[in-house]
Amino acid sequence: MDWGSPEFVIAIIAISTAGWIVNNWIRAKHGYELEDEWGGKTTRTNPDEQRKIELLSSENETLVGKIDRLQERLQVLERIATDPAKRTADEIEALREEN
Repeated sequence: MDWGSPEFVIAIIAISTAGWIVNNWIRAKHGYELEDEWGGKTTRTNPDEQRKIELLSSENETLVGKIDRLQERLQVLERIATDPAKRTADEIEALREEN
């Protein structure tokens, strides 16, 4: 085979292409990102991961709601704890007088 012949060039191209295909097949089989001919990456999507993200997002929304309610309750308790006793006593007396 002549080193400069068209058959040699085609053989090199075929070997390179086959190597690229085998490399991507092995990477896909083991879950690695795939590369295209321009060096870009293609990630493998997993439906289980998407479901986990959705569940965590909904749980996060629930927990944020609970935290908001607890903060409101804490503000009320702080207001009660820091109110001067005279004002509270005056309100209690005002309520007694109404009855």
